[in-house]
Amino acid sequence: MNSQENSHEKLSLAEELKIDVPQEKSKKTRFFYRKFLRDRDFNLFLLAGLFAGIGAGINTSIFNNYLSDIFKLSEGVRGFLEVPREAPGLFIMVILAALSYLGDVRIAMFGMAAAGLGMLGLGLLSPTFAFMIIWMMMYSLGTHMVMPVTSSIGMSLSDKRSFGTRLGAISAFSLYGSIAAYIFIFLGFNFMHMNYHVAFITGTISYLFAALSIGLMKRSGPEIRKVKFVFRKRYSLFYVLAVISGARNQIFLTFAPWVLIKVFGVKPQMFAILGMVVAIVSIGTRKLIGKLIDNRGERFVLTLEAILLFVICLGYAFSARIFPAGIAVVIIAGCYVIDNSMSAVEMARSTYARKIVLDISELTPTLSTGISLQHIASMIIPVFGGLLWASVGYPAVFIAAAVIAFLNLILSRKIKVEL
Repeated sequence: MNSQENSHEKLSLAEELKIDVPQEKSKKTRFFYRKFLRDRDFNLFLLAGLFAGIGAGINTSIFNNYLSDIFKLSEGVRGFLEVPREAPGLFIMVILAALSYLGDVRIAMFGMAAAGLGMLGLGLLSPTFAFMIIWMMMYSLGTHMVMPVTSSIGMSLSDKRSFGTRLGAISAFSLYGSIAAYIFIFLGFNFMHMNYHVAFITGTISYLFAALSIGLMKRSGPEIRKVKFVFRKRYSLFYVLAVISGARNQIFLTFAPWVLIKVFGVKPQMFAILGMVVAIVSIGTRKLIGKLIDNRGERFVLTLEAILLFVICLGYAFSARIFPAGIAVVIIAGCYVIDNSMSAVEMARSTYARKIVLDISELTPTLSTGISLQHIASMIIPVFGGLLWASVGYPAVFIAAAVIAFLNLILSRKIKVEL
């Protein structure tokens, strides 16, 4: 009887992994097969991150200059443009709930494809400002679909003790793609007379390869979720931190490059150089942040982030008033590099959510709820920021960001989780 049960167990395992497991294989060997399958998916996920990094790097390098050169936007209009651009993020909770039956891997695959379609539209199908907004929203929808499930998939391919390290590896690997994108943009705009159309089409191809890589994965991460919307008092600090993070991130995302473009005349090839520096620095910082999350905890990481961001905000606000323009632009560019190099701190909020959720099925809904709440601030803040810039000047925008960073510091100190 025991022999029959063991035989049935081995056959079930073979069916589950879709590989042949000889009857005589030991438990250690079966564990090896499981680990092999997990690492196969992890490697495919890294490859997808590489291609997505290329697409995102291209968009980061050229999008603000594209808006300035092609559509001649003012500061006020640039701020208002964040409302449609961030609208998909606001509704991502509902979107992912509706698509939850697909599983996280398929959602990520469709998100990559949607981002690629958006870049194609920006490059070839935007004869007017209205059309550009449509394709911009498509790109935004795709990237926002990928955001919460990336952390969820990454943590499903690791154990609790290595969440930060694994997410750091995934995040760092995508930077290799970003570095390739920045080199491509720098060489293309400097020496090959590249235009925005070619750059966006290249980004489209990269995102399609990312979608294909994810489509080859066998696992589906956390499976179909019974809980589609999650609002618990237990998660309230996570939600508040998400809103504060959204407000602070959006000020930098919208107005930091706009300062460099409008005040100091920085061109796409210079943004490519800055992006390259950011990517190279971030390869190290993302792995470091991942290790700090595992060793020191989320409270330490988020507290450190808040302190650094407060200093960076002051650098943006007062450099041009204190120093000559040549020195001020270097300081502001340095703030831009440091700020963008710290984006991986978002991992700490994801691992914090993972450690406080009552059930693993609530993780992706909780992360997507956080992103939706984040985008309430992301849609409102740039509008007021644009108006504040137009009426008072850009330093006032970053003084407001410093206040937000200080509030983030206070809230981060309230985090309590077991290491």
